[in-house]
Amino acid sequence: MLTRTSSVDSLQVKEVAFCSVIQLGDSCIINGFSRALAVQREAEIFFGDEGNFPSYPIFKRQLPLPPITEKISIVRHNLNPIIKVNNIKVTAVSSSAILHVGNSKHISMEARVKHIRQLLLEGHEQDIG
Repeated sequence: MLTRTSSVDSLQVKEVAFCSVIQLGDSCIINGFSRALAVQREAEIFFGDEGNFPSYPIFKRQLPLPPITEKISIVRHNLNPIIKVNNIKVTAVSSSAILHVGNSKHISMEARVKHIRQLLLEGHEQDIG
């Protein structure tokens, strides 16, 4: 891997969360993994067995990665081996995302979110609360 100097004059990031990475400079391997349950409820009812990731098949499923079969040819002429960035402004980096200035050999990022919407049955609104 060609190494270069990474130069950033100004970097402003307000928030980094949930297995995200800010990397200035070279890296060999970056792996990120994030999982979440996003529950939207019409009423505030909580049960004791909530938040059990293995209960949901989406978190056990193998990630389908299609094979790369195309031939790729790249020709580079790096006369000045510097990655130069003036200003970067980022509001947020979240859920297994990456902000990277530099070279990387292998990057793997994965985020899995199970969205659940729990609505009240019609006529049961008065039974709660």
